[in-house]
Amino acid sequence: MTNERGTLFVVSAPSGSGKGTILSEVFKNSKNVFYSVSATTRKPRPGEVDKVDYFFIDKDKFSNLVESNGMLEYATYCENLYGTPRHEVEKKLNEGFDVILEIETNGAMQVREKMPDATLIFILPPSIKELRRRLKKRGTENDDVINKRVAEAEAEIRQAYSYDYILMNNELSDAINDFTAVLRAAKLENKKTKILIDEVLNDA
Repeated sequence: MTNERGTLFVVSAPSGSGKGTILSEVFKNSKNVFYSVSATTRKPRPGEVDKVDYFFIDKDKFSNLVESNGMLEYATYCENLYGTPRHEVEKKLNEGFDVILEIETNGAMQVREKMPDATLIFILPPSIKELRRRLKKRGTENDDVINKRVAEAEAEIRQAYSYDYILMNNELSDAINDFTAVLRAAKLENKKTKILIDEVLNDA
């Protein structure tokens, strides 16, 4: 590890795009990448572990974090609150880890507003038709649910224009390689390497 601050990566993708599989491979092969655990006010489900699956907190504590700018983003789903605690993300970044935050598009825009240096990555399916095929192949949802997910996916994809990098998961191995390339490329962006330019100019 170095003392250099890590980079925050925000990853979004429609359900069925293969985001989970890609991230699983990235974490398996990258030692310096940390997965950001979200906080929620819902009760733990059987087998879930606090601080591993989620930070399970009550609504008062969650609200206090929101009011004190302690959440990078948050949303309400099925009457429960979900969000990203700022403290844990900042802690890992300051330790030199790159942090990956896996959230939906509205949350990603909240993070961009609070942390402009974050790098946003959107993972596309090859097509809406292919996305529908993948969802049907799962065999876990009826046509009405699939139609709803496809409509939600189309709305999310329209938000992809606001992201820094767009990847397409057509062939999984290519998508994993592209994702890894983005992790490297983001470290070389001018906004993150101005200090290197200064060092070269000052060492005359």
